[in-house]
Amino acid sequence: MRSHALLFGCLLALGSTLLAAQGPKGIAYVEAPERAAGVCVAGSPDKGFACARERCAESGVPGNECLRRAWCYPAGWSVDMFLQDRNGIHWHEFTCGLGSRELAQSLAKLKCEPKHAENYIECTPVRYFDPDGREIAP
Repeated sequence: MRSHALLFGCLLALGSTLLAAQGPKGIAYVEAPERAAGVCVAGSPDKGFACARERCAESGVPGNECLRRAWCYPAGWSVDMFLQDRNGIHWHEFTCGLGSRELAQSLAKLKCEPKHAENYIECTPVRYFDPDGREIAP
């Protein structure tokens, strides 16, 4: 009887661990301004940012120059926007935690409408991410 209880306890613990591993994930975004970026889905901000920093550094930028920019939990849908102002300065804005692909696309469209983007010479969604972190082309 005692061995059955121990076995049941072990199976319960294993099941809880597997459910936690499959549970909601967050998404982390890091950027080395004007040079590289990294995105990663993970169960915690520390793991997400570490992974995203590694991906950013794969482009040859030192990892310590890949700065934390965004974390959303749960990840939801995300959009990475490229913006450039009239002076030539360019950057990315990453918005995450959105409820659907359509919402991410609508947000990008709204941000680039002339009345909101009058100081930009470019405003473009460059990539979307689904809640599992898979990149989706615009």
